[in-house]
Amino acid sequence: MEKLQTENEVLKQKIKELEERLKKYTNGENHKRYYEKNKEKIKEHGSNNLKKLKEENPEKLKEYRRTYYLKRKELLNNEQF
Repeated sequence: MEKLQTENEVLKQKIKELEERLKKYTNGENHKRYYEKNKEKIKEHGSNNLKKLKEENPEKLKEYRRTYYLKRKELLNNEQF
């Protein structure tokens, strides 16, 4: 039983260490600064993808918009209650 508890503690410590190292790569200040500096470029890229989707596959675009509408409607209904 003690062996399992010590192993559990070691694994918990290892998880904490890995989470700390992972924080460096996810949602850090560098990501925020990158998006602040390149905001226009990212918006332009997104609009280009939308135009491309509109030309190539308008049915898929309708599907995306419909699911967005349904999710938004559900959120609004949940807020009212």
